[in-house]
Amino acid sequence: MSKKIVGILRVVTIADQELMNRHGRLLETLFPDFTTVTECIPNQPNGIHNEETEIMAIPKIIELGKKMAKRVQALIISCAADPAVEDLRKVLRIPVIGAGSAAVGVGMALGNRIGVLNLNEETPRVISSLLGKSLIRATSPEGVRTTLDLMTPAGKTAALKAANSLVQIGADSIVMACTGYATISLAPVLRKEVKIPIVDPVEAAGLITQEVLRYRA
Repeated sequence: MSKKIVGILRVVTIADQELMNRHGRLLETLFPDFTTVTECIPNQPNGIHNEETEIMAIPKIIELGKKMAKRVQALIISCAADPAVEDLRKVLRIPVIGAGSAAVGVGMALGNRIGVLNLNEETPRVISSLLGKSLIRATSPEGVRTTLDLMTPAGKTAALKAANSLVQIGADSIVMACTGYATISLAPVLRKEVKIPIVDPVEAAGLITQEVLRYRA
């Protein structure tokens, strides 16, 4: 079986190649028929963490997405806000998968009282709108504002505390609304600590991509 070439478009500027490729390595581990190609947009070291930074990123994502589409069979926008996903779907002939909408789809398959673990106080619009009344509460780790904050021991501890608070108010599954959580491998930690399903948006995007490519073989 020939491997599928999947593009991972990171919306944060990362110089460290190992760090940049973590989402791709995660997907190659989970989906052995994937070979991933990862690139990141320029001049956004703090990624997307509010409306202003999302607006800044969109033209960069579109430009990079068009370039990557020439050498991949599917493109994952590795951001839970799904920035430029619809724009790219209009101009590309390959599947374009947004991590946020993929996470919602998996989350709603696992529960109907869904808690959302944000990066900060803002829930991505695509997640809140798709979840609708199934979203019982959204929270975020105390003291965390950007993906860089997650890469500290304090950031990971705060994320675990925030996830536990969602369990305590009755969530039956948790959607992580930031792909930075995949960068720090938070999902395996949470799955050991909390006894409800945890949806990692990068993993969810990989699952949807696998299904999409299955029917395009």
